[in-house]
Amino acid sequence: MQKLIFESAWDKTISNKDRKEIEAIFLETSQSDNQGIQLTPLWQAFNHKGELLVTVLIHNFTMHAFSFQNTKLRYIESNDVLIEHTFTIPSISIQAKSSMPWTFIFPNENLDKKITLENGHLEIV
Repeated sequence: MQKLIFESAWDKTISNKDRKEIEAIFLETSQSDNQGIQLTPLWQAFNHKGELLVTVLIHNFTMHAFSFQNTKLRYIESNDVLIEHTFTIPSISIQAKSSMPWTFIFPNENLDKKITLENGHLEIV
């Protein structure tokens, strides 16, 4: 059975509103026949540096821990790939049969197309 976990810094700082929203989305999306890694969109924004922030719920439906080591992600809106970036995040490891929210930060120098922040999602390349 899939379980929801929060990285320790998230667990201490996340608002009650955001936690409840993540828990609701987890309940809707954690009963999948998927046997791999699934990225469920939560929200997108730009920070003060103009970087794209994409928050997802990472579902690890596999029987093995998963971490982001030179993992290329692409952000897509309306079937258009708008940005790609390779992530190595040694501080997170999603255990088998677990889900965890995470925000990926895409550097603004990689932004070359108009991003609307509507109906966007991430894919692992």
